[in-house]
Amino acid sequence: MAQRVLVGCPTSFHKEYCLKEYAESIKSLAYKHYDILLVDNSPNDEYLQKIKSLGINAIKGPYNENARDRIVISRNILKEYAIKNNYEYLLSLEQDVMPPKDIIERLLGHNKKVISGIYFARNAIGNGISLIPLAYKEIPSKEELPSMRPLNEHELFYGPKLVKIISCGLGCLLIHRDVLKEITFRYDLNTFDDRWFCIDLFNKKIDIYCDVSIKCKHMILNRPYKWSEIKK
Repeated sequence: MAQRVLVGCPTSFHKEYCLKEYAESIKSLAYKHYDILLVDNSPNDEYLQKIKSLGINAIKGPYNENARDRIVISRNILKEYAIKNNYEYLLSLEQDVMPPKDIIERLLGHNKKVISGIYFARNAIGNGISLIPLAYKEIPSKEELPSMRPLNEHELFYGPKLVKIISCGLGCLLIHRDVLKEITFRYDLNTFDDRWFCIDLFNKKIDIYCDVSIKCKHMILNRPYKWSEIKK
């Protein structure tokens, strides 16, 4: 029997700049047994109606002035929906991440409980900007939590395509329902929800993998606002 996959993410009117491209991308995925659900946490229903007008299934999540509260609540709504409706996996696919059409088949093919694709984020170095993959390898240490570093060029382009990692973002991550049942998305003032998710997995001895051959377009460079300007 085919494995049912729920594809979705939290969203808000801030992501309208990439909505049309995301709608085209997410509706054209090749896998036959997936559904879509976005959770809109904007202050009103205007953006929700724009999402639905493009043929994307979406529901309204609660609005909170604090962006991280909105996001975490929306993630847990998605989690509970996936569990309640008997999906085998949740593909957390952020609205500014555009994957290859066959991403679901390729991730499922590894038969892992938690597995990510690759997308890049901006990193300020001196007066310039570089791109780093949001996938990190463990650096052995004597600390309670291991240190980590981004995957390097060799690992991204020349090594095995399946890599065990210690942390990643939630922008392109396939999560099995068994893991969803064990984890509640959360954050604190010093740590964002994606990092907490990976810390919780580490403490529960649940491995994270990454298929480095799956490289997604991340529209972060197109973003018309700064994350630092949003209340967290």
